[in-house]
Amino acid sequence: MAETILVTGSTGFIGARLLSYLAKEGEKIRVFLRHESSGGVLPEGVEVIQGSFSDPAALSLAVRGVDRIVHLAGLTKALDEAGYDAGNVMPVQNLLDAVSMHNPGLKRFLFVSSLTAAGPASEGLCGVRESDVPRPVSAYGRSKLRAEALCLERSADIPVTIVRPPAVYGPGDRDVLQVFQMLAKGVLVTAGSAARQRFSMIYVDDLVSGIMMAARSDRAKGRIYYITFPHSSSWNELIAASQPILGFKKLFKISLPDPLVFFVGMVIGSAGSLSGKPALISRDKANELVQDYWVCSPQQALLDFGFTASTSLAEGIAKTISWYRRQGWL
Repeated sequence: MAETILVTGSTGFIGARLLSYLAKEGEKIRVFLRHESSGGVLPEGVEVIQGSFSDPAALSLAVRGVDRIVHLAGLTKALDEAGYDAGNVMPVQNLLDAVSMHNPGLKRFLFVSSLTAAGPASEGLCGVRESDVPRPVSAYGRSKLRAEALCLERSADIPVTIVRPPAVYGPGDRDVLQVFQMLAKGVLVTAGSAARQRFSMIYVDDLVSGIMMAARSDRAKGRIYYITFPHSSSWNELIAASQPILGFKKLFKISLPDPLVFFVGMVIGSAGSLSGKPALISRDKANELVQDYWVCSPQQALLDFGFTASTSLAEGIAKTISWYRRQGWL
C-alpha cells in the first residue's frame, strides 16, 4: 500500500533524484517549498505545501497525515555559526515540534546529515564509524551535528534515523562537475596533499536507495548510518576513472599547500563578510578542503538493513559525464 512521504529540499540535486525514485515506487509525495521556490519540474501528482521553516502553520500542514519525512533541506554556505544554525538546526527543531503536535503516529523522521558532522578519519581505508566520537572541523559540520543531537534527544517519542553521506555525485550535481571541467581541460587543482588524500564517494541513485532503506528499516530507529560506496578513492583513482571518458592525454596537477589555501580562504571569506554574502571559500571551508581522509565505513548499514552501494566509481563517472554532455554542461 502506498505511503505518503514528505520531502524537504526537493529542488536540490539529491532531492530531485529522490522524488523520481519515490514516483517510480508509486508512493504519494508531498514536498515543502519556500514561497520563492518554483519547485522546478515535479513528478505528476506531487502535493506542494509552501511556507518557511519558521512558520508553524505551514509546517503543520506539511507534516499532517504523512507516513515518513525525509529532511534534505539545508544550508552549505553561511557567514557564521548563527547563519548555519538558522539553515540547518532551526528547521530540524521546528519540524520535530510540528511532528510532536500534529503527527504523533509518524513512522519515521529521516534526517540527511553529512560526513562533516563526524569530521575526517585518522586513516583512509576503513574510515570513521558510527561509534567514533564526532570531531567536526567546520561551522557547517558543527551545525549538522547540533541538528543530529536534536533528533536523538527526541528519539524516545519520534522514530528518527540519521544518515551521513560523504561526497555525492551524479546527474544534476554542480560541485563535482567543477572537477570534471578541470580534468577535461587537462588541469587538476587540489587543496592539501593530493598524494595522501582519500575520500568516500557515492553515486546519487545509490544514496537515494540507501536513504529509503534506512527510512523503512525498524532496526534503524534512533540510529546513525554512513551511506557510502564500500571503498574510498584517491585522486589518482578518480583521474584514472575519468580519463577514458573525458579523453585528456596529459594532466597538469597543482596541489595548493595548506598555508596558501588558508590564506586564500581568509581573503575571500573576509570579502564575503564585508559584502554580507557567503563566499565560495572561507577560512572555515579551507579547513574542510585540506583534510587528508574524508572517509567513512558503510558496514553498519550493510549489517542492519542490507544496504550496499552497487555503482562503481568508473560506472558512476561514465553515467555522470554522459549526462553533463547531454545537458551541455561539459
